Amino acid sequence: MRAVVQRVKKAQVAVAGERVGTIDTGLCVFLGVGKEDTKKDGEYLADKIIHLRIFPDEEDKMNLSLVDVQGAILAVSQFTLYGDCRKGRRPGFSDAASPEQGKELYEAFIQSLKEKGIPVETGIFQADMLVSIENDGPVTLLLDSQKTFNRTNLL
Repeated sequence: MRAVVQRVKKAQVAVAGERVGTIDTGLCVFLGVGKEDTKKDGEYLADKIIHLRIFPDEEDKMNLSLVDVQGAILAVSQFTLYGDCRKGRRPGFSDAASPEQGKELYEAFIQSLKEKGIPVETGIFQADMLVSIENDGPVTLLLDSQKTFNRTNLL
């Protein structure tokens, strides 16, 4: 499972011109599900994300987590995080989960966050969404439950 995590002052997602999710201080999480992923991957990412120390403390150092600042998460499904662009000009998505598996694990990830007491807003799975983000910092991090984001894989 892969996530792009952005620290935000505000974030919202709209579908067909209607706002379906909005948060103030917190994190916007774009979540991609791979075909080899399980619920354990979602639980790992949920725990990792809410405890990342990426919010500023009173000395303006990144020492506080989402839990510490009592922030929220806007979770948006994004299968394109499994796009493979190494060959040609069109991304391949053979490593992405099927829509059925993707939806099940996306919803399990959201449930895991809620069970940890995190307020969560969401987009709509498989919908054409318009996401508006007021990125704070900017702070943007890449996470992968399989820990495949490393120097070799990014070249």
